[in-house]
Amino acid sequence: MKLAQRLDAVKPSPTLAVTAKANEMKAKGVDVVGFGAGEPDFDTPSLVKDAAKKALDQGFTKYTPTAGILPLREAIAARIGREHKVTYTPAQVLVSCGGKHALYNLFQALLEAGDEVVIFTPYWVSYADMVRVAGGVPVLVETTMDTGFDPSPEQIKKAFTSRTRAVIVNSPSNPTGAMLSRRTLETVISSARGKDVLIVSDDIYDHLVYRGKFENVLDLDPSLQGQVAIVNGASKTYAMTGWRIGWTAGPQPLIAAMQKLQDNSTSNPNSIAQKAALAALTTPALDAEVEKMRRTFDERREHIVRRLNAIPGVRCFDPSGAFYAFPNVSALLARRAPGATEPLGTDLRLVDLLLEKHLVAAVPGSAFGAPGYVRCSFATSMEQIDKGCDRIADLAKSLS
Repeated sequence: MKLAQRLDAVKPSPTLAVTAKANEMKAKGVDVVGFGAGEPDFDTPSLVKDAAKKALDQGFTKYTPTAGILPLREAIAARIGREHKVTYTPAQVLVSCGGKHALYNLFQALLEAGDEVVIFTPYWVSYADMVRVAGGVPVLVETTMDTGFDPSPEQIKKAFTSRTRAVIVNSPSNPTGAMLSRRTLETVISSARGKDVLIVSDDIYDHLVYRGKFENVLDLDPSLQGQVAIVNGASKTYAMTGWRIGWTAGPQPLIAAMQKLQDNSTSNPNSIAQKAALAALTTPALDAEVEKMRRTFDERREHIVRRLNAIPGVRCFDPSGAFYAFPNVSALLARRAPGATEPLGTDLRLVDLLLEKHLVAAVPGSAFGAPGYVRCSFATSMEQIDKGCDRIADLAKSLS
């Protein structure tokens, strides 16, 4: 069967693949430590689940408006207004089936063939593929651990061309947990201001910050609101990954175009999940529970970074947010596995060896545009973190 060629450049999600393989091994009784999944290990707060149960009992099981129920869009606009001092109307907010769906809609609505999108590496795996599927061209700006994964002003300015239509700002970042400096945000603003360029602010980890203060471009320059799309969701902050509720707030023409696409793809997000997300956004009592999760992640962050940095051949970046450790393992790649005649060479081989022989599931850095690194989610218990780090240390010892 002949299939669409536009999918040729798209690769299966490596994070989903690693998680699926680890779960398959666990189902067979294998004691696998899962560092692959990008989701909180906490249960959804009971107040949120109660709101979903109430919606079911009240028969809230029919179609809703494509853009989402009005109270939820109002709550999203109010949240952004409180946190960033900018005003959005419900017509400028679109609720989608998760943050990933929101971004997919955005690029499909925005890009024409050959349009360029500036992306800072390491980047979340789906950014570049979403851009390609929409006919766009990812323009990658490389950063490293030695610069705190923060691009220089010169790199950013050079990446902007007459074909640039968007730039993605993800801070704190998946996979590094790094936060972009104010200098970087200001350079993005100055590079985009007055041009037909959209700043896509992926704020999904905005409430998971451990050092410093979360800022997006509108905190620095509210006058740029007409050139900014804020993408967020309930998944990370409220431990609601499976509920699939994300949203976009942006210029009304963009939101209308995205809604037109959603009209003809998924229609509305799940009605019950919308009621649950509304409770999450409008129940002040949840703030304490969110803060408890954040503090727990912070304790795990300190612990896993310390443990990984104690392993010879591993250098681990200390993240400021999100729930990922992103150690540099390039020194291990020059070594040989037991019985091998050649060095490992790639992070892909190292991750395969780590899972098959040492029973730790992690994601290779090359999947994020950063060969020589490995992403380890610390959205798991301290016991699992210690067990996983012990096994990574055993792997390092086994290499010659």
